[in-house]
This record gives sequence, C-alpha cells and structure tokens, in this order.
Amino acid sequence: MKNILLLLVLLLSTVAFSQEEIKKDTLKEVTVKSNKRSLKKSLSGSANTTFVSSKELLKAACCNLAESFETNPSIDVNFSDALTGTKQIKMLGLTSPYIMITEENIPSVRGASQAYGLSFTPGTWVESIQISKGAGSVVNGYESISGQINTELIKPLKDIPFYLNAYGSTDSRFELNTHFNKKISDDWATSLYVHGNARVAKNDMNNDGFLDNPLGKQINIVNRWQYACAETGWVSFINLRYMNDRKQTGQLDFDPNRDRLTTNYWGSEINTERLDFSSKIGYVFKDMPYQSIGFQNAFSSHNQESYFGLNQYNIRQQSYYSNLIFNSIINNTKHKFATGMNFTYDKYSEFVNLADVSRIDNSAGLFFEYTYDDNDKFSYILGGRFDYHNRLGAFFTPRLHVKYNPWEKAVLRFSAGRGKRAANIFAENQNLFASSRTFQVLDTTGKIYGLDPEIAWNYGVSFTQNFRLFGMNADTTIDFYRTDFHNQAVIDVMNSPQQVLFYNLKGKSYANSLQLDFNLEIIKHLNLRTAYKYYDISTDYLSGSYQRPLQAKHRFFANIAYETHIAEHGRQWKFDYTVNWLGKQQLPYTASNPVQDQLPEYSPSFAVMNAQITRTFSGTFEMYLGGENIGNYRQNRAIVGADNPFGPNFDASIIYAPVFGQMYYAGLRFKIK
Repeated sequence: MKNILLLLVLLLSTVAFSQEEIKKDTLKEVTVKSNKRSLKKSLSGSANTTFVSSKELLKAACCNLAESFETNPSIDVNFSDALTGTKQIKMLGLTSPYIMITEENIPSVRGASQAYGLSFTPGTWVESIQISKGAGSVVNGYESISGQINTELIKPLKDIPFYLNAYGSTDSRFELNTHFNKKISDDWATSLYVHGNARVAKNDMNNDGFLDNPLGKQINIVNRWQYACAETGWVSFINLRYMNDRKQTGQLDFDPNRDRLTTNYWGSEINTERLDFSSKIGYVFKDMPYQSIGFQNAFSSHNQESYFGLNQYNIRQQSYYSNLIFNSIINNTKHKFATGMNFTYDKYSEFVNLADVSRIDNSAGLFFEYTYDDNDKFSYILGGRFDYHNRLGAFFTPRLHVKYNPWEKAVLRFSAGRGKRAANIFAENQNLFASSRTFQVLDTTGKIYGLDPEIAWNYGVSFTQNFRLFGMNADTTIDFYRTDFHNQAVIDVMNSPQQVLFYNLKGKSYANSLQLDFNLEIIKHLNLRTAYKYYDISTDYLSGSYQRPLQAKHRFFANIAYETHIAEHGRQWKFDYTVNWLGKQQLPYTASNPVQDQLPEYSPSFAVMNAQITRTFSGTFEMYLGGENIGNYRQNRAIVGADNPFGPNFDASIIYAPVFGQMYYAGLRFKIK
C-alpha cells in the first residue's frame, strides 16, 4: 500500500510538469475510426497471425499481459493453482513454456520468469499483440513449438503527454498506472511509465481456511527512449525497467514473521525483483530502402526468493541476449531475405529445498530466412538456423510457412517446423510446490537436471474466408495443428498423489488442436465472435496413456460487443460480454488417497461469463465497470487435504475452475493529448 501512496505523490508532483509541457509540445492527433476492427487476421501474410490492438485490450480490465487474452479465442486462460491467483495461458493446448513470448521481438518470458512473468507487464503499456500459431520465425530463435506471442509497447514518438488509469475490484485489488511522455525534438522522445498494484484484504469465499487470492504489492517502472530520423535512416530504442513483486498466501491465520517455514500454519511468500535493459538500433539504407540492418541487445536480472509451506525454492537468472539481423532483396521485392546471428547467455543460481541445481547455458546461432511473395496469390517463407548450445549440442532448425489465396477474400495456409528447448522443470511447475508431493527426477544421463532436451515437430493448416451475410461483414476460419514430441520432459502426476515424477518420454506424446471460428457483424457496431476448440492431447506415462491433465477436450467461446455512435465531444457507450464454456478435464490421480481426499477422474463441465461497460465522456476521460465470473461458478474442493496442510495428501495445484467466485471492478482512464 505504501507503494501506491508513493505513486499518488508522484502523480500529483508531476501534473504541473505535464501541463507545462502540453503548452510547449503538441503531438499530432491520429483519428481512428470507431468501426476499425480491434482483432483481425490478415489475408496476405504467410504466417497464421492474429493482430490484437490496444482497443481490444480495453474490452476487459487487462491489468497485466496474462489477463489480456480473455476476449481472444486463440489463447486459453487458466489458473495454475488455488493460492497464487496466477493465470496460465495455453496455445494449441500446450502451456506457455512451448510458446515463444517476446517483447518487441526480444525473448521476454522464459526460464525463471515462466510461472509469473506474464503478470510483470501491465496492460496499459501494450500497444498491440501479434499471436502466431505454429512454428515461429527462425529469426527469433529455435525454442518456439506451438506458436509465438509478440507484444509491442507504446512508442514514445506516438505517445500522448499524460495518461492515467486507476482500477479497484471487490477482491481488494487496486492499481494505478501513469504514463508521462516528453517529445524532446522531431526525432527524439522519451516516456516514463509507472505502475503499482496491491491486494490489501484477505478473502476466503469457499471457507476452506485458505486465501483465495494472495496478498501482495508490485511496483513496476520503465523508462523508454526512441530515436527515428527519416533523413539519416537511423532508428533506435533504449529501455530500462525495474520491477519488485511480493506475494503472500496460505492459511488465513498465517503470519510470515511468526510462522515462516514452521508447521504452525501453512503459508507461502513469493518475492521477485527484476531489472531489465534492452536496446535496439537499426539503419535503413537511403539508396536501397528495402535493405536494412538491426542490432538488438538485452540484459535481465531476475531474482526470486520463495517458499511454499516447508518447500523452499529460490532462483536467480542473469541473462544476456544479442541478435544481429540484415534484411535485403534478391533482384526485386518478390524475393526477400533476412539473415544474421544471435547469442544467448543464461546463468541460473537455483536451489530446490536447499539442493543446488545451478547451471550456465549459452548458445550461438546463425539463421537465414527467404521470403517469396508474388504480390497476388502465393507466398512462402522458408527458414533455417544452425545453433550450438553447451547442453543441447549442435542442431539444425527448419521452418516453413506457405500462403495461397484460392479466390477473393480467402486464404489457405500451411506451416511446419521443428522446435527444441531445455525444460526448466522446477521454474515452470512451481504450482506443484504448493503440495506435499515429493519431487523425483528418474533420468540421470541428460545434461539438464539429468534430462535430455525436448524436441517436437509442429504441423498446421488453416483456411479463412471473409464474406457478406445479410449485407453485413462475416468471416470464418478453420485450422488444425498437430504437435509430435520426439522427446519431452514428462511431468507425471498420474502415478501417485504423493509424488511428481520427471523423466524423458518413454512412448508417444502428441497434441492435436482443431479450432472453428465464426465472426459476424450483426448490425452496425454490434459484433459477434465465436469459436469452438477441440483438443486431443495424449502422453504415455509410466502408469499408462492419459489425456493431458487439467486440459478440457472441448471448449466454446463467444464474445458480443456493441458500441454506440460517437456523439458530440466524443461521448460513447461500449458494451462487452464474453462466455467461455469448458468441457470435462482429466484430473491428476488421487484414487489411492483416503476417500475424503479423493477427486473424481474428470472434472465437471462449466461456464465462466465476463462483462464490461465503458462510458466515454470525452476524448480525454472515460470510466468502466465490469465483472468476472458473474455466474459465480466456483470449484468444489479447490484444495485437497485443506484440513491437514502438512499431511501427506495436501495439494493446492489441482485447479480446473475459478476459486474466488464473482468479482466486480471499476476504473477510470484520463488522457491529456
């Protein structure tokens, strides 16, 4: 709460500065038509990419990046456990470690930050998001398996002088975001973004004696500099960020000063401090406008100290990433290519219940990507990269994306590619620490915790058709993707409720994903977005073949949005309603527990509904009111063995549905243009 008060002081102290700068510098205003689609798929790009604008992000609270996909059918959002309130995303049925997550095409959420990293980027900082299904571009690395999510932050040269967003909810979560922008010259601009949030009250809506959401606070500050000069051809970005996030969860009567690492009461603290620096510099050749060179560098220090009951987990990751890219053409603009090299260094200081599993990873790679585009119907991207990794060895990564327009307003796409990654089995599965399970790695010959690297091939086909229905715009998409694992770090919770086993895949593991989309403009400004998703995800465990635990085989999504006509002075109403229906999910094995601590083999199906109303009073001020899980569906018995948290059957990681129940929120946005 102290951080929130500091932000308020900062806000008040800078208002005078902001008002004075408005008089000196006025940014050119860009008028965006109200009927511009906030989520769209291109008919021209070779990759199957969905573009999400900042307008789409305003349809929900979007307090952070993990909460920015509630109205997007391409991404599934789930809770990872019953304690931390952390939301986990999935693409093509696979969790976020199999997705390459980048910020302005620099890898961001990886390694130590996999569990909570998406919550470290406030939603108000985001300008747009690009979601690509299937194998990603070789330019960005070799780790992408199920897809890529790239976030573009607001650009200082296009930003407004001042922005304020304040938010509060019935689960006692409060946020404040302030943006300050200064245009130094026609070519230089800088922005300062300050974010703070806190949850200040204890909530136990299901009366199990445990907090439904953690107490916590976060301070997050970034300073961005942008330079762009059309006359010289030089462009650059410099970013410096500091983040401090603290969470406390567990039993209602837990006091960390008194009960930490004791059996008085079960409790947990997760304290993370992170420092990031990144720079991008590029040059566009004036005499050859289709030729450019860019150099990206990023350094991050991520330090997490945490415990879950009697389980201790501490990890510090220091990383350096560098990427040199050269873009040009061959003879004409139908033939383009990108080539370059990159280097990654990761130093992990990692301790699991005092066991030291620290390591240093580094890799260097060369890549080449060729693009053919006839500017009419056909295009493809063929890429390959060669990397040497001190633990994964030397390997080649091929990727292919093909696009064909068979007729007007239709596009057919195909993609295939290989991905390889080192599984950070403890950082990526921290939810399992919130249990009495023992951790056991069965393999010992591999170079990553005794395991071999994960290797998978992803294949996909997609068809999109835009058309007119009853005189209104409509479109439909069908896509199918399959991921075949040649090796996988299996996280086995199907063998025993008292164990989690880690081992290399001993049989088959695959993920089939089918998605059908239908979108319709019912009347002007009233839009319907629907999707049905079918997942067939199976893995051979030691005890048999099972569907992936906590993954619904059938899902249905619908979103309806309506905007009134923009009246005088920018007055407008916006209404948004979303429903997600999830079918039954395979639950981890608990049949050997006593009857009172057993769960069924499958969860029940259920639906979650969210809604938001926004009132724009002018071009500078608006208010919003919304609700999440307004049907008040709650998981029955969110925590196994909650009455004996230090007993052998305690498990807070088996979460398939909301725990808190209904949540309502309100906020305001204020801009000075």
